[in-house]
Amino acid sequence: MREAKMLLDTDVGSDVDDAVCLAYLLAQPRCDLLGITTVGGEADKRAMLASALCKMAARDVPILPGTELPLLGPQRQPTAQQAEALGTWEHDTEFPRGDAVEFMRRTIREHPGEIDLLAVGPLTNVALLFSVDPEVPLLLKSLVLMCGAFTVRPLLFRGAEWNARCDPHAAAIVYRAPVASHRSVGLDVTQQVRMESSEVRDRFRDGLLRPVLDFAEVWFRQSEILTFHDPLAAVTLFDPDVCAFETGDIEAETLSQHVPGMTHWTPNDTGAHQVALRVDSGRFFEHYLSTLAGHSPG
Repeated sequence: MREAKMLLDTDVGSDVDDAVCLAYLLAQPRCDLLGITTVGGEADKRAMLASALCKMAARDVPILPGTELPLLGPQRQPTAQQAEALGTWEHDTEFPRGDAVEFMRRTIREHPGEIDLLAVGPLTNVALLFSVDPEVPLLLKSLVLMCGAFTVRPLLFRGAEWNARCDPHAAAIVYRAPVASHRSVGLDVTQQVRMESSEVRDRFRDGLLRPVLDFAEVWFRQSEILTFHDPLAAVTLFDPDVCAFETGDIEAETLSQHVPGMTHWTPNDTGAHQVALRVDSGRFFEHYLSTLAGHSPG
């Protein structure tokens, strides 16, 4: 069975799927979560949301607010809306500032070849990490991204996939990095694992999913659907067969006259990237829900 030392880089607080993903990692007995870094506007509030879930799981995981602004271009998610649902959920309010990228660098260097870096938000922190220490990509066990769209044109989703669009230049840097195992789970595949709000309310009643449901209620004001984008990327680390992958090369578009953040995938047998092409949605939901059902917080 696969054991994983992991770092999670997340924009928890925008789409609720980040919280759904973190709950899974905290419940997954084979996940050794070494740290959480946040990205996007109001990084401190995002850290508070992560803290609430860690405390619910009785886990002492380092949480560091990261970069709030993209490398270039406009800030597309300035606020962490779900922070209003923290309510009575216990959480830390003070976090070390300005150390997120260095924490990632230091942790990876302390465990060369052992760490899976799961990035499920805009790739600003990861791009800065790879830029300040170009050897770090070679020291990762794997890099797994919820990013891009590969089997259909992203324009069908009214533009590029959100994480790539929020910081196209960061995405371009990350996709050029020489990582030994570089895997992307894109929007075209994650859109196939969805749940109506009524079912979420029925299923997310116990344990770690209780605070997630409170966060989800904020999300449901704008959408009655929870799409399991980030949890699907996380599950592939522990059940690789939940998705079918093929190899190829990826570039991220940065030119403003085109579609910044659009990902271009060229399939080939010697490519540097693995791209998810299909998902077994039944297998995913069985794995995800059974993992959470088997976890007893605190």
